[in-house]
Amino acid sequence: MFNSLSEKLDSVLKKLKGKGVLKSQDIDVAMKEIRLALLEADVNFKVVKGFVERVREKAVGNDVLESLTPGQQVVKIVNEELCLLLGTDNEKIQLSPNPPTVLMMIGLHGSGKTTTAAKLARHYKAQGRRPMMVAADLQRPAAIDQLIMLGKQIDVPVFFSREEKNPVVVCKNALSEAKKEARDILILDTAGRLHIDEGLMTELKNVKDAIAPKESLFVADAMTGQDAVNIAKAFNEKIGIDGIILTKMDGDARGGAALSIRQVTGRPIKFIGVGEKIDMLEPFYPQRVASRILGMGDVLSFIERAQQSFDDREAESLKNKILGDGFTLDDLKEQLKKIRSMGPIENLLSMIPGFNKMKGITVDEKQFVKIEAIINSKQKKSGITRKSSTAVER
Repeated sequence: MFNSLSEKLDSVLKKLKGKGVLKSQDIDVAMKEIRLALLEADVNFKVVKGFVERVREKAVGNDVLESLTPGQQVVKIVNEELCLLLGTDNEKIQLSPNPPTVLMMIGLHGSGKTTTAAKLARHYKAQGRRPMMVAADLQRPAAIDQLIMLGKQIDVPVFFSREEKNPVVVCKNALSEAKKEARDILILDTAGRLHIDEGLMTELKNVKDAIAPKESLFVADAMTGQDAVNIAKAFNEKIGIDGIILTKMDGDARGGAALSIRQVTGRPIKFIGVGEKIDMLEPFYPQRVASRILGMGDVLSFIERAQQSFDDREAESLKNKILGDGFTLDDLKEQLKKIRSMGPIENLLSMIPGFNKMKGITVDEKQFVKIEAIINSKQKKSGITRKSSTAVER
């Protein structure tokens, strides 16, 4: 995530941090390089212009130039401005005081609306909510079947109709059903459409007018960069959106969409998709993302991921086994599974401060499969201790 942009900004800021004294000329050179790095990352040019101007204005102040650590001061300013660009604080989806809260997913074909609808339903179910999904995509073949399959995977009901061809009617019937079943979250998976297709946009507006969702969430593919930003702006002007969910963030090395979309649309990013698995949807925290971009890591997200995978009692039991020399190969296998359940290893390592500066380190996740196969091939015997697991690791 943001690897390309992060490396370029790190190179620019490292030059500033290496200087004992900063002059206004040094700032000018750095701002030119930062401007180029952001433009290469596919950030909107108006956003880049405003960002660079604000950073330069603050960086040429006497407090910075005469500081004992002027380079660090500039890094601090860049970090603060990145946070402002991304949205300052995490903005949660607003829940209705009178359930069900209706959330309408909108966006282009292939942006990941259906999968994101299921990820969002799983997110709320984990919080103790009672979500229901609605198959309102009546345009794409097999869209209903895809949502039903995802619903079974996360044990969330899906309302659908194979006979009805009007999405407004389907959504109205789903809302009535949700009230009967005391569902407190209703997620509408609408059909993907181009912003230039007036007929489909009118259909989407009819659904919104009839159901009055609490929030309309625009689902955008982060890897499309400026296209995602421009399309989000068009949807906001024609339909009105309340928040944005960026998918495929784990594959976005540039970061143009994330850094531009809030400034251009005026709407906050609420969630990001960080992987294909159904549990890989994270609330969007601007400060954490800014830290990742500047190579400072994201320890809080790392801790939250670990807490989801590791139970406190299990951790205490594991500690006692290690201290008591009772750590077995089966324990090793179980811990490796838990680590892998936290997501791609490279993504986890990128959350560690300074890891992006370590060159030439690659992670082959197939090695985990090999280790597990070796452990499974061993004949079970009592008394296999930590020494045995160490031998396997070697």
